[in-house]
Amino acid sequence: MTLPETSASLARPVASIGGGTLASRLLGFVRDMLIARLFGANQATDAFFVAFRIPNLMRRLFAEGAFAATLVPVLTRAGNGDSQDQRTRELISEFSGSLSALLLVLTLLGLLAAPVLVFLLAPGFSPETSQHELATALVRLTLPYLFFVGLTAFAGAVLNRFEHFAIPAFTPALLNLSLIGCALLLAPRLEQPVFALALGVLIGGVAQLALQLAALARIGLLVVPRVNLQNPELKRLLAALGPTLVGMSITQINLLLDTLLASFLVAGSISWLYYAERLMDFPLGILGAALGTAILPRLARTHHDGNTAAFNTTLDWGLRWMLLLGLPATAGLLILAEPMIVTLFLSERFNPTDVAQASQALMAYALGLPFFMAHKVIAPGFFSREQLRTPLRIGLITIATNLLLSLLLMGPLGHTGLALGTSIAAALGAGLLLRVLLAEDGTQLSSGWLALLARVMLSTAVMALLIAFLAAHVGWSEAPALQRPFLMTGVILSGVLVYLITLLALGLRLRHLQPAHGE
Repeated sequence: MTLPETSASLARPVASIGGGTLASRLLGFVRDMLIARLFGANQATDAFFVAFRIPNLMRRLFAEGAFAATLVPVLTRAGNGDSQDQRTRELISEFSGSLSALLLVLTLLGLLAAPVLVFLLAPGFSPETSQHELATALVRLTLPYLFFVGLTAFAGAVLNRFEHFAIPAFTPALLNLSLIGCALLLAPRLEQPVFALALGVLIGGVAQLALQLAALARIGLLVVPRVNLQNPELKRLLAALGPTLVGMSITQINLLLDTLLASFLVAGSISWLYYAERLMDFPLGILGAALGTAILPRLARTHHDGNTAAFNTTLDWGLRWMLLLGLPATAGLLILAEPMIVTLFLSERFNPTDVAQASQALMAYALGLPFFMAHKVIAPGFFSREQLRTPLRIGLITIATNLLLSLLLMGPLGHTGLALGTSIAAALGAGLLLRVLLAEDGTQLSSGWLALLARVMLSTAVMALLIAFLAAHVGWSEAPALQRPFLMTGVILSGVLVYLITLLALGLRLRHLQPAHGE
């Protein structure tokens, strides 16, 4: 695999994944704007976000990397690279059938244990209160989404194995479309409008699975499911899935801990964290997840072929782009935190106090963005080689660190302390992962990193000065609501343009993003 081939062949799937994810994230912002404006930040929205945390966590755990990190290496090792390979088709048939049975049992158990789940996710909700009762009802309505999202994630992992990335990347948009439709059309007709959002989650799950099945049919991989719990490959897959979920999804687990601890704080804390997380997740999903998803099949294949040089080339390429995209995104979120919250969510129901609280949380989360992104790129380096213990061990260390920091910081800093603890823990986890990965035999990065880092940092500083100047001269709260998105878009595009021009002026060229081209 030549260097130009690496760049071109990986750039296409990253663009495809990023484009689909961008569409989903933009619809997600529309969804959140509607929820903020129609429902505000109160006990009812806190109850919904607790209930939504379970399906949303499962979607992110399974659909955004963890399932693919487990399944792709298994299919790569078992098949010959052809989608019509009989062994591959048999595995897909037995995996899908057995997974359907397991997900059905898990969903039924969850429905029975809904009050316990609410207690675990929001122990600050007293069992005697109406908020706990509402959250329990919402959990029962959203839990069947687990069945659909699990199968959706499986189908998406199969598509990723054969490097069909566009449909899996776009699929989450259907959940957002469903929530938007239910918020606008169904909520006004219900006595408790928040139940419309829970129904939107369920409808979105059905639509997501239908789209993935259609995509599998187009490439001839829509096989008849068969339950075979004795399949040794299935047992190996399930045994690997737990450690992979922990190792690959540290960010989501830590965000879940934030929700749990925020239930002990003042009403609205869960909602403030949710909206901040959504904005932080925009660059993380489009950039970090796209890079990690695109390089995983390549890493698995090069490792399977014993091509260490190509493995290193792919990993180095992902890390270079992570740096190039992650630092300016972090600076942008830090500087534009409050203007972004105002632009998207300020309304009669989401007042200036809510804006200030959510902005503080966003700034704290933004500090961890480069490390959240780095984890998305580094972790596939382990999972592609089916090395599970190291990311699991480091993941547990990261979770424990986050819990300790959150408990220490939530007293003086409230919900902002929870976000800050998560960012600090992410820095520790990403650093440990990279250190261990580079200690592996044959794994190494190429030269040129210091020069690239200097250029990116200086260009980011120039961009930061410009957007800070522009943002300070806009009256965001006073501007008409319909003008704010256009003003924000202008500021962001100006920053992007100046960042790129500065990079070029400092001598950065595409060849510097390729390994082995240091100076």
